[in-house]
Amino acid sequence: MPTPQERLAQLRGNEDAPASVASKYNKRFRVGVIGSGNWGTAVAKIVAENCLEKPYLFHRDVKMWVREEEVSDMKLTDIINSYHENVKYLPEVTLPFNLFAEPDIRKVADGADLLVINLPHQFLGSVCDQMKGIDFSKSSAISCLKGINVSADGVELLHDVVEKKLGLHCGVLSGANIASEVARERWSETTIAFPLPSWYQQGDADDNLIKELFYRPYFHVQVSDDVCGASISGALKNVVALGAGLVEGAGWGDNAKAAVMRRGLLEVIMFGNVFFPGKCRPETFTTESAGVADLITSCAGGRNVKVGRAFARTGKPLEVIEKELLNGQSAQGIITGREVMELLTATKKEDEFPLLGAIYDIVHNKLHISNLPERIAD
Repeated sequence: MPTPQERLAQLRGNEDAPASVASKYNKRFRVGVIGSGNWGTAVAKIVAENCLEKPYLFHRDVKMWVREEEVSDMKLTDIINSYHENVKYLPEVTLPFNLFAEPDIRKVADGADLLVINLPHQFLGSVCDQMKGIDFSKSSAISCLKGINVSADGVELLHDVVEKKLGLHCGVLSGANIASEVARERWSETTIAFPLPSWYQQGDADDNLIKELFYRPYFHVQVSDDVCGASISGALKNVVALGAGLVEGAGWGDNAKAAVMRRGLLEVIMFGNVFFPGKCRPETFTTESAGVADLITSCAGGRNVKVGRAFARTGKPLEVIEKELLNGQSAQGIITGREVMELLTATKKEDEFPLLGAIYDIVHNKLHISNLPERIAD
C-alpha cells in the first residue's frame, strides 16, 4: 500500500514534463467538453484522465456541459458531481474526480483552449448560438459529431459549421468506437484529423498535443489531416448501419448484411467524390479507423442497427422505436438519411446512390424491404 505522500503524488500526476514535450509548448491548455450523452461522457472521461496525468500539458479540472434534467428528483449535474457517474447516459462507469458537470455552457466554453464538441448533430446550430460572442480566436476544437448539414446553399460538414458560427478552428475525431466499450476501457482505436490552424505558431496546439489529450492505453489514436474523409465516413456509416439493421430484422442473415456494407462503402466514397471533389483522400476510407472499420462496427450493432431491426420486425413509427429502445437518445442514421435524400433530390443524383435511396424509401415511403436487392443490383 502506498504511503499518503506516494498516493498524493499519484493523484497529482507526473508534474515533470518529458523533455520532448517541455520544449514544445509554452503553456498549459484548458479543456472543456460540450455534450454529455453516452459518447460525450465516454470521451470526457478520456480527456479528464489525461488532464489529470499530464499537468505539464493541461489544466487538471475539466468542465463538461450537461443539458440539465432530473433523475428521481435530483439534477443530473448534481448526480455526476456527487457520485462521479452519469446514471442517465453512461451508468455503472466511474468518472474521474476532476471531471465536473456544468449546466451553463458559457462557463465551459469561455477560457477553454481546447473544446471537445460531442452531441447529436441536429442540436449543433442552437448550441453554437449559445456560445456566440466568446473569443475563440486562439482556441481549437475537436468535433466528435456524426452527420452533415444540408441547406438551400448545399451541403456542409459539421466542423465547417463550427468554424463559421464561432470562428473556432475545428478538427474531427471519428472511428470504430462504441461508447460503452470505450468507457469500460476495452481496447479500440480512433482517427483524429487535425490540420494546423492558419494562426498557428510554435507552442500552440498541434496534432501531437491533440494526440496527448486523447490517447490512452485502451484508446489508440491515429493522426490524419483528412478532415473531409473522416467526416463523411462518420456521417454516412450511420445510414448504412440503419440498412444493416433492416436486413437483419428481415431475417436475411450475414450475407445480406455484408452486401449492404459493401455497397454502403462504395456510396460513402462516391459521396465524397461527388460533393467534395479533391478534398478526401481515398485511403482514409479503407485504411483509417474512421473509414471501413467504423462502418463494420456500426453495422455490427449500435443504435442505428437496433432501430432498423425493430422497424423491419414491427413497422412501428421511427419515433416510437427510438423512445422504446434508446433511453432518450436518437439514431443519427434517420436524421442523416433524411438530409442526404434532400441533397440527392435537389441535385438530381438519386440514381447514383441506390442504397441510400432505398433505405430512405423503406423507412419513410413504405417501400417493402423485399425490393432492396433489386434496387442496389449493380
